[in-house]
Amino acid sequence: MKIHILLASLIFAIATPMLHAAQPAIIQQADSAYTADNYMEAATLYQTAIDSLGTSTDLYYNLGNAMYRMGKPGQAVVAYERALRLDPTNADARTNLEFVNSRLIDRPAERGTLIGNMLDTASLTLHSNSWAWIAFGGFLVFLGAIALYMFCPSVIWRKIGFFGGFIVLILAVISGFLSARNAALCQATDKAVIIVPSTILSTSPRAPRDRSEEAILLHEGTKMRILDSVTTRTDSVKSVWLDVEIDNQHRAWIDRKAVEII
Repeated sequence: MKIHILLASLIFAIATPMLHAAQPAIIQQADSAYTADNYMEAATLYQTAIDSLGTSTDLYYNLGNAMYRMGKPGQAVVAYERALRLDPTNADARTNLEFVNSRLIDRPAERGTLIGNMLDTASLTLHSNSWAWIAFGGFLVFLGAIALYMFCPSVIWRKIGFFGGFIVLILAVISGFLSARNAALCQATDKAVIIVPSTILSTSPRAPRDRSEEAILLHEGTKMRILDSVTTRTDSVKSVWLDVEIDNQHRAWIDRKAVEII
C-alpha cells in the first residue's frame, strides 16, 4: 500500500496498487496504524517489515511519510532517498523529498556543474537496466545498419544505413553512459543526512573546544558527502568522526552519531 502526500493541503491519502489481502500482515498493521494517525507505531512496523521482508521502494516511501508526520524530517529524507535508490523513477518519493527539502532550515543548494546535474537528472529518468537494454538494442540496430551499408545494392539505402547507423551508435553510447551513471548514483555509499535537530561541525575530528574549532552549524535533514572517517578515543570513550563536504563548498568533521548514512 502506498501512502501519498498532497503538497497543497499536507493531507496524506492512501492508494492501493495491490489487493489489501495480498499484503503481509505486518504491512497491513502498519497501514492501519498510519491511517489512525499513530505514526510512531506505523514507522516501527514499516521498519520491521523492511528488516524482515527485505527492502522495498514502497516501504521506504511509506516510512518516509510516517517519519515526516512524526516531525523527523532527517529520517524522512533518508527514507525517501533509499526509496529512490531502489526505484529512481518513483515520482511520489521524489515529489515528497523535494517537498521536505523545501521545508528544511538548511535548504540544499545546487551541487555540481550544470552539465553534470543535467546528466544526473537524465540518468534517473529510467532504471540502470533499462538504459542498458536501450544501449544493447541500439548496438544491434547499428550492426543491422552496417550490414545494410555493406550489402545493399541501393545507394540511397546504403547512405541511410551509414548515417543512420552512426546516429544510432551515438545514442547507444549515450544510453550506456547513462546506465553507468545511474548505477553509480544509486549504489553510492558516501552520502549521509543529519538526523539530530542541530549540530555544530568541527574543524578537527573531535568536539569543538572553543569557537575557533567550530566550523558550521547545520540542522536536521541536511545532506552531505562523506570523504573520510576516523576513530578517536577520549577518556576511554571511542567515537567515530566523519570528514564531510556540504554543497561542494564547506568541509568539516561531524560526529557519526549525528547522521544516518543513506
